[in-house]
Amino acid sequence: MSAELKRCGWCGTDPLYIKYHDEEWGKPVQDDRVLFEFMILEGAQAGLSWITILRRREGYRAAFADFDVSKVAAFTEADAERLMNDSGIIRNRLKVNSAIKNAQLFIAIQKEFGSFAKYIWGFMPDQKPILNNYKSLGEVPPRTAISDAISKDMKKRGFKFFGTTICYAHMQATGMVNDHIEGCIAR
Repeated sequence: MSAELKRCGWCGTDPLYIKYHDEEWGKPVQDDRVLFEFMILEGAQAGLSWITILRRREGYRAAFADFDVSKVAAFTEADAERLMNDSGIIRNRLKVNSAIKNAQLFIAIQKEFGSFAKYIWGFMPDQKPILNNYKSLGEVPPRTAISDAISKDMKKRGFKFFGTTICYAHMQATGMVNDHIEGCIAR
C-alpha cells in the first residue's frame, strides 16, 4: 500500500493545476521566451486567481504570438483593440497595454544585459535558486527583499503590473525560489 502523494495545498484537485504544480512551478527557467510568457501571465493575474489565468493560457499563447517578445513589442493600437475583443484572455485595457509596453522594455533589458535571464537571475545570490524550507503554505511570504529590489528596478525602467507580489509569484513560477512545502512530491 503506497502512501498518498503530498502536494502543496494551493493546487487542489484540478488536473490542470496539478500538472502545472508538478511540472513547472518552482523549476528554474533561463529561457527568455518562458520568462516573458510568465511576465505576461503574472501581469494578467493581478487581482485574479492563478487558475483563472492558467485556464486561459492557450488563449494568451494565441493572442500574444506564442509569447514572441519581438512580435508583441511591435503590436499596434489595432492589435490592442483586437486583444480587447479576444474572449480567450482577460480583456483589461491597462493589462493589455502594459503587456505590449513591457515587451518593449523586456527587449531593452535583453540588449543591455545580453538576455532577460541574465538580468533577472543577477538579483539572486550567486545567480542560483533559493530552496526554502516551509512546512505549510502559511509560512510562504507574498514578497521578499529580492522581489522588492527586482520590482523597484523594473518599475524604474517603466514596467507595469510587476509589483513586488507579482514579482515574487514570477520568481516562484520560474524557479528563482522553490517554495514547494517540505515533503511535496515536486520539491
